[in-house]
Parts: sequence; C-alpha cells; structure tokens
Amino acid sequence: MSSLKLFHVGAGGVAEVAARQAARERHLQELVERNMETFLQVRFLASEYSTGPRHGGRIDSLGLDENGAPVIIEYKRGQDAGVINQGLFYLSWLIDHKAEFQHLVRERLGAAAAARVLWSDPRLICIAENFTRYDVHAIGEIQRTIDLVRYTYFGNDLLALEPVAFVAGRGGQTRRHRTVAIPAQPRRGAVEELRSALDEILISLGDDVAQVARKQYCAYRRLRNFACVSRTHKQQLLVYVNTDPREVDLIPGFTRDVTDIGHHGTGSLELRLRSEKDLERAVPFFRLGYAAA
Repeated sequence: MSSLKLFHVGAGGVAEVAARQAARERHLQELVERNMETFLQVRFLASEYSTGPRHGGRIDSLGLDENGAPVIIEYKRGQDAGVINQGLFYLSWLIDHKAEFQHLVRERLGAAAAARVLWSDPRLICIAENFTRYDVHAIGEIQRTIDLVRYTYFGNDLLALEPVAFVAGRGGQTRRHRTVAIPAQPRRGAVEELRSALDEILISLGDDVAQVARKQYCAYRRLRNFACVSRTHKQQLLVYVNTDPREVDLIPGFTRDVTDIGHHGTGSLELRLRSEKDLERAVPFFRLGYAAA
C-alpha cells in the first residue's frame, strides 16, 4: 500500500484519513472504466474483452490513448506479480489481432480514430495495490511500453493513482539528461537547433518521460501527455502544454489559450518559441504540465 499520508484539516485540528484496499477488484475496475479519460487520458473501448476460445482469456479493459496508441489495462486488488505476466500475454494477443482491434475502434470511436491507431507503441497499464522491486526490474527487461500504477483508497470517497515505474517500448524513447546549448539568436537552422534544445529540456524533466512520435506532432508524456510539439511550423516552435490557461498569466505573442481552437496534439496552453529567451521562460510552464501528468 502507498506510503502517502492524507489528512483532513478542519477548524478543530487535523485527522488522518485511513488508507484502504479496494473492497473488490471489480469495483476498482468499474470506477476506472467510468472515468478512464479523466484518470489516464485513455478513451474507453471495452470491458472484459474476450480473446477467443484459442487464447481463452478476457482483457480487463481496452482503450485508446490520446496519441492513438492501443492500451490494455489490467487490475489487481492486492500485490500480485501475475498482473504483469497476464498483461503481457494479452498485449501479444493484441499485436496479433490488429484488424480486430481497429474494427472495435471504428465501431466505438469512428473511422477517423481507427485510421490513426499508433501500432508502433501499444501500452500496458497495470494498476495494483503495490509492486515489488522485482516487478520494477522485470519490466525494464521487456521491450514493451508498460506503466505500473499504485492505487490507494482513502476513506470513502478519495482515490490516489501513483505512477510507480515506467518503461518505453520500441516505439517510445527515453533518454538521460545532458547539458545542451541553446542558440541565442535566430539564424539559418536556428529553429531546428531550438527544437533539439527543447527536446532535451522536456526529456530532462524526469526519468519517466517518454516521447511518442506522430506525423503532425511529437508528444512528451508520463502516464499521460504533458507537452506536444508541432511538426508543421518552420519559422517558430509551437508547443501545447497540458495545463489550464486560466491558471497562468497569458503573455500576448508568447502564450495563448487554445482550449476551443483546433490543433495537432493535446494541451490547452500554446507557447510560441522563437529564441533562447522564449525557451528559458517556457520552462516553468513545462514543469506545470509535467507535474499534472
């Protein structure tokens, strides 16, 4: 169980809110499925999806994430290493049944979503009461995109979801931070140099950051996206950050609320980067997005 401590603060003092396990695994699954997009930025597709008589199993939850990647979610009420092995079994099934999955997406979300399925980076999300250090080590030896997420109920109406470990598969990338030089003045090729520096800054925000490349944008995510960099602009960099524009001071020409404006990728705050100065003053916004992801 999580080591997180939660307290209710009132006029008469403070009282600890007791942590507890889910009453039933199915209760946890149903809660996540009803609120999957809010919790994980994954659109719900199916529950207890049958893999057919040959494989003889049922996938707890199927979904499609904000970048178009197929997602399998497996749950365990307690601490059980079997959740990872079970999820990997279903992930292999999914990769062998792409047409069936795309038919499901087309049926539930429409033809446009089905056409954008990102098969280079299918994901497995395991949600359990806890994981061991052996679980964390094991997923590092597997060339699949896997998220381990710890759940904890507090009292009757609070649920915490804590990312425990993450590994990127063949389609995602993670890199260690290194010092980068940022061009001070625009010149020939400066935008591409600025893009490279931006990439290093976003990756360096944490060891759990992965890149997901799409034709129109490159997403940077933890459990969900926190920044998307457009690939369609040559004179400047447009970055969409997953933070509420109403909670920051907007700067004309630099930041813009795009909540109701269509754009590639996810995020409601647009940043326009043209120089080293722009990149430096964008870093606090990147940190806000990272913290919320």
